[in-house]
Amino acid sequence: MKNTTLAFAFVSPALLFLLAVLGWPLVQAAILSFQDVGVIGSEGQFIGLGNYATILGGAGFWRALGRSVVWVLSNAVVQTLLALAAALILNQKFPGVRIARTWIILTWIVPTVVVVIIWRWLLSSSGGMINPLLIQAGVIERPVGFFATREGAMTTLIMINSWRWFPFTTLMMLAGLTRIPGDLYEAARIDGAGTFQRFKRITWPLLQPTLMVLGVVGTLLSFNVFDVIWLLTAGGPSGATQTLPVLIYETAFKGYRLSEAATISVLTSILLMGFAFLTTRAMTAAEADR
Repeated sequence: MKNTTLAFAFVSPALLFLLAVLGWPLVQAAILSFQDVGVIGSEGQFIGLGNYATILGGAGFWRALGRSVVWVLSNAVVQTLLALAAALILNQKFPGVRIARTWIILTWIVPTVVVVIIWRWLLSSSGGMINPLLIQAGVIERPVGFFATREGAMTTLIMINSWRWFPFTTLMMLAGLTRIPGDLYEAARIDGAGTFQRFKRITWPLLQPTLMVLGVVGTLLSFNVFDVIWLLTAGGPSGATQTLPVLIYETAFKGYRLSEAATISVLTSILLMGFAFLTTRAMTAAEADR
C-alpha cells in the first residue's frame, strides 16, 4: 500500500499537468461540438447532436478516416522494416558504431520545415536531384511529378514521413536489442543455429514487447501527423492526402465551421483512446500469459 501511494505521489504532478494541457482543451472541444459556432469568438447556440449527425452522415469524414488508416498502416510497415534493419546493424560491433548510433538520430531532430524544404527540392521535376538520378539509372524516361497524382502523392508522403521518424523507432528497438542477454546468442551458436534461426528463435520473440509498445505509440503519433502533409501537399491533389488532421484544419479555418471541426476532433480522440485502451489490454493479457 505504501509503495502504491508513493508511486502515485510521484506521478500525480505529471498527471495533473497532462490533465490541464490535454484534458481541458478536449472538454472545450466537446462543449463546442454541441453548438453551431462558425468562427472563433462568435456566439453559438446549443444544437445537441446535430453536428455529429452531419459529420457521421457525410462522406468526407469516412473518406478522411480511410486515408488516415492507410497512412498509419503504411507508415507502420515502412518504419518498422527500416528501423529493424538499422537496429540490427547498429547492434553489431564495428568501428564507428558509437558515432553511427549518434548520427542516425539527426533526421529526427531536424525541424519539419527544413525537412519539407529539402525534400521538395530533391523531388522537384525541374531542378531536383532525384529525377536526373532515376533517368540516368534507366528507371524512368522523363521527369516524374511525385506529388502530381493521387497514388504518387500519398506514397511519397509516406516515404518522407517514414524517413523522418524511423530513427526514433530504431533507437527504441536498439534499446530492446541491448536488453537481450548475449549468452542466448552464444548458446545458439554452439548448438549450430544460423543467423536466421537466431533471429527467429531469440531476437524476434524477445523484441515483441518493444514492438508492441512502439505499435501503440507509433500509431498515435502517425495518426496525428499534420505538418508534413500540409506543408507538402495541403491535402491534395484532389483530397488524396486529406487525412483527419487535415480535414479538421480545413473545416475550422477554411470552411469556417468551427463546431464541426471540434466534432471531428472529438470523434478522432474517441477512436484513438479506444485503440490505446484495447491495445493496452491486449498487451497486459499477453504479458500475463507468459
